[in-house]
Amino acid sequence: LIHLSVLFQPLLTLWTAWGHYDVCKSQIYTEEGLAWDYMACQPEATDMTKYLRVALDPPNITCGDPPETYCALENPYMCNNECDASTEELAHPPELMFDFEGRNPTTFWQSTSWKKYPKPLQVNITLSWNKTIELTDDIVLTFESGRPEQMVLEKSLDYGQTWTPYQFYATDCLDAFTMEPKTVNDLTQRTLLDIICTEDYSRGYVWKNDKTVRFEIKDRFALFAGPRLHNMASLYGQLDTTKNLRDFFTITDLRIRLLKPATGATTVDENNLSRYFYAISDIKVQGRCKCNLHANSCVFDKGKLGCECEHNTTGPDCSRCKRHYHGRAWSVGSYLPIPKGTANICNFGSSNDYLLSLFWCMSHITENQKCDYCLCRERDPITLKSLGKYYLFQDFTSATRVCDNAMLRCQNGGTCHHHQRCHCSPGFTGVLCERARCQGPGECDDQLCITCFLLLPICPRCGL
Repeated sequence: LIHLSVLFQPLLTLWTAWGHYDVCKSQIYTEEGLAWDYMACQPEATDMTKYLRVALDPPNITCGDPPETYCALENPYMCNNECDASTEELAHPPELMFDFEGRNPTTFWQSTSWKKYPKPLQVNITLSWNKTIELTDDIVLTFESGRPEQMVLEKSLDYGQTWTPYQFYATDCLDAFTMEPKTVNDLTQRTLLDIICTEDYSRGYVWKNDKTVRFEIKDRFALFAGPRLHNMASLYGQLDTTKNLRDFFTITDLRIRLLKPATGATTVDENNLSRYFYAISDIKVQGRCKCNLHANSCVFDKGKLGCECEHNTTGPDCSRCKRHYHGRAWSVGSYLPIPKGTANICNFGSSNDYLLSLFWCMSHITENQKCDYCLCRERDPITLKSLGKYYLFQDFTSATRVCDNAMLRCQNGGTCHHHQRCHCSPGFTGVLCERARCQGPGECDDQLCITCFLLLPICPRCGL
């Protein structure tokens, strides 16, 4: 007997990954023959700090130029920490906020002290992706210094042109931001999008387990999906129908506004300003490329993220239909119904689009096209003589790629030939080796079948 947990494990895995739809399409057999079954899909969640650019304002706020000695916050007479940008072991540049954790000694970015920067010690740290991304887990900042007494986390959805607050942080929310202190536990489904000020993360001294500042994403998911995220269908339904909710978890940029460093007291010790500074050892941002449920992979090429679009869509976020695929208006994919969702693919437009694309496919495709749906045969555009190569029909506008046997999906043991067609096992024929080979002479010729397909809408003799 098979235990029920084995049967339901794929669904449990889907839920715990909070919506990792990893397949965009699969081939199925229908009454009309081989066809595509399309599904909503999205890239897997990953560590998004690998792909960001960081900028500091003011730009000269990092310590070490000139070298500087720091005192401990809890002991103003313990001043043996040095920052020197010209010495690798003593430098604390911004990239150390995103390097591998677990090194000894700990690596971190550090600002100049209040002594070297006598104005209010304020720093903006901007994280930019040049791509729309969706957050899937808590944003976590780990401070090597005391946690800031005042801080704001902000987001942008338009590549840094405009900013809106995500959350305020302070030791005293009323005094700092004229806001009543709240926690994420005070939120409800109706108030999930409220911007709150919390005092949970702003104690000044650094204790052993007291270094992090969070923006709680999963606790907000739990308002719809339950405390263990067991009811993902409820969350998916809300994300499908409430644009403001989708946008709340979507960003192009994050900005950390450090407004007041930890002082550990109600007043600033003007005689020991070297005690006050910011230092961050780690920033975690977990998320995925936003591809509007039209891609299951996102590539980082030439310093830029981009979705590898399916469903006849295109663009950095798969947010428009390909040329000739405007048979219906573009639409975002849907998470529902679980577990495959709805792809909302872009379809061929008019019959003119179809004929133009067919002619293009027959005469202009180059070598090494991605083997995926081989139904087109290249022909000379003047003589219509076959040039002996089979090519992809459905995705004919995609970039050239190396022929991949796994993507051609040749049937019945067939393999992908370097001329972009299936090499069939004995006894089978057809572009995808999907048909048994004809036994009688003249009963059905494979080349004739292809000719029928290209020139006639129906070819009963060939079973197309």
